[in-house]
Amino acid sequence: MEQKSKKRVLYDRGLRILLWVCASITCLLLLLLIGYIFVNGFPNITWHLLSTEPSFRNDTIGILPNLINTLCLILGTCLIVLPLGTGAAVYLTEYAKNKRVVSVIEFAAETLTGIPSILYGLVGMLFFCELLGWGGSIRAGIFTMVIMVLPTIIRTTQESLKSVPQSYREAALGLGSGKWHMIRTVVLPCSIEGIVTGFILAIGRILGESAALLFTAGSASVLSNSLQQTLNSSGGTLSVALYMYVSERGELQVGFAIAAILMVLALLLNICAKVAGTKLKR
Repeated sequence: MEQKSKKRVLYDRGLRILLWVCASITCLLLLLLIGYIFVNGFPNITWHLLSTEPSFRNDTIGILPNLINTLCLILGTCLIVLPLGTGAAVYLTEYAKNKRVVSVIEFAAETLTGIPSILYGLVGMLFFCELLGWGGSIRAGIFTMVIMVLPTIIRTTQESLKSVPQSYREAALGLGSGKWHMIRTVVLPCSIEGIVTGFILAIGRILGESAALLFTAGSASVLSNSLQQTLNSSGGTLSVALYMYVSERGELQVGFAIAAILMVLALLLNICAKVAGTKLKR
């Protein structure tokens, strides 16, 4: 018995050491990657790069149109997908009675999260750009990204809603609260962290997407005069601009600068999401 217990202790210690080694290597690689991008990217970030548009005639490089297109894409996608995804998750978790249909929908959502993004781009191009006649535009890119990140929002919100103890619901209903009042005042505040997590994952996928947006939003880098014109015209995001500058023009330094800007932008948006989630929880 003592030998078995010693072997078990050694086995547990070995697995724990292996776990810490793997975690350390992963964190080290991540830090090296982030540091490499920042070291090569920040020296190339200039005010001229951030405040101008590219011009072949003047041989200048600027990413202001791409930055505006990225913010419009993120804002438009989140305004549509957050209420839609959260509402769908609330209905499937709290209201739906047919468990078989719910399981089928959950399986479909999980399957959609694993589909390559270029397929979403092809479907978005055929449906939004060709069938609806929107052409290559930010509007088509927004709705394509809505379809792409909607399954992620639904599944993360569902899992967060399911983690709320059933006793909380029973206590609220026992005090005379209605179904929707209980969901709005008890269930959603308790699951706000999962909703914010889904939101952060959605932002990360939108910021890093390029293949689907090349087919739907396009790659133009021209400033528009109004928001409506921006949504209805072709426009490349920062990730698309990174791809175009590096692959077609060989501007590696500009590519590093855009990569650093994308990482900083993702960090700022995630911090804003966390702060908003904390305020909503309170």
